[in-house]
Amino acid sequence: MEPEEPAEDVQEFATRMFDLARAGDTAALAAYVDAGVPVNLTNGKGDTLLMLAAYHGHAETVRALAERGADPGRANDRGQTPLAGAVFKKEPEVVRALLAAGADPHAGTPSAADTARMFGNEEYLSWFSR
Repeated sequence: MEPEEPAEDVQEFATRMFDLARAGDTAALAAYVDAGVPVNLTNGKGDTLLMLAAYHGHAETVRALAERGADPGRANDRGQTPLAGAVFKKEPEVVRALLAAGADPHAGTPSAADTARMFGNEEYLSWFSR
């Protein structure tokens, strides 16, 4: 009998976690984080669970991850923050959740503020000046 390949099992499990974040399966993802999955788990592109939940428009998942200590300002390998992704995708509820969690609208490249200016989103810019 050959030994199991634990690295593949871990990779498959991590992929499942990222899929839960993309899908906004808040209950399942929160349960895994509560059971010990690192809340700032990062994929090969530097995207965290929070980044994927934010980019895909899942405010409830964003809030649940932030409540568990996810870093709302953590940029991916391209310098993009979850807040800039939410601004780009025009997800106001996610933008509000990230701001409530302490995300900096001026962090990242481009920043959320730069992204809002680029798309002429005055509403988001007004939120960022508060």
